[in-house]
Amino acid sequence: MNSSDRTPADLLRSALAADPARPLITFYDDATGERVELSVATFANWVAKTANLLQGDLAAEPGDRVALLLPAHWQSAVWLLACSSVGVVADIQGDPAAADVVVTGPDSLDRARACRGERVALALRPLGGRFPQAPEGFADYAVEVPSQGDRFAPYAPVDPDALALVVDGVELTGAQLVARARQDAAGLGLAPGSRLLSGLTYDTWDGLTAGLFAPLAAGASVVLCRHLRQLDQEGLAKRAESERVTNTAV
Repeated sequence: MNSSDRTPADLLRSALAADPARPLITFYDDATGERVELSVATFANWVAKTANLLQGDLAAEPGDRVALLLPAHWQSAVWLLACSSVGVVADIQGDPAAADVVVTGPDSLDRARACRGERVALALRPLGGRFPQAPEGFADYAVEVPSQGDRFAPYAPVDPDALALVVDGVELTGAQLVARARQDAAGLGLAPGSRLLSGLTYDTWDGLTAGLFAPLAAGASVVLCRHLRQLDQEGLAKRAESERVTNTAV
């Protein structure tokens, strides 16, 4: 990764320039049997489309607060990088009533209704599927995002020293987030080409860094597993072997 990268969006741009075809996120949901693999290029395309939705249709501006009420999921990772691309604050499991935008999964719709700003709902169905019927008062992400542009440019440059992430009482600027992700990557033993299996949730820094930021900072990839506890030890060992896992965070 480029030593001058100072925001998560910078890290993604460097990864795209270095090797767009390599895997970045391999996602499993062990409650549904879903497996999705996203290359750097595919992930970056989703991020660009989502950032365009956030900046254009949702009118989010740098400094706005986006409450992300989402589990560990590949679409959650997309939203984290989209927030960084626009320059808004990603408030993990934050108070929807205090947010300018709320982004929620199907299990937290009632809580998300407290947001007086824009509301987006993710069905979190296999293959990025939409809701059979969009929840009242919410835009269905799977309906809105496909038509967005494949390239993104922020209206204003993103300040790496502005607040970028709030999670479990931790507040980080973009620059602090990148620095911490690099430290964590070293602590996890990650190097370019490493494959980190993470079964951690996305509601703590440890889960976010293992499940996205540290692998991105190291030029590595993540095998992100939701509902991993449904696997027994033999199943976990088989997955680690089939996915060429080199490091774990469970």
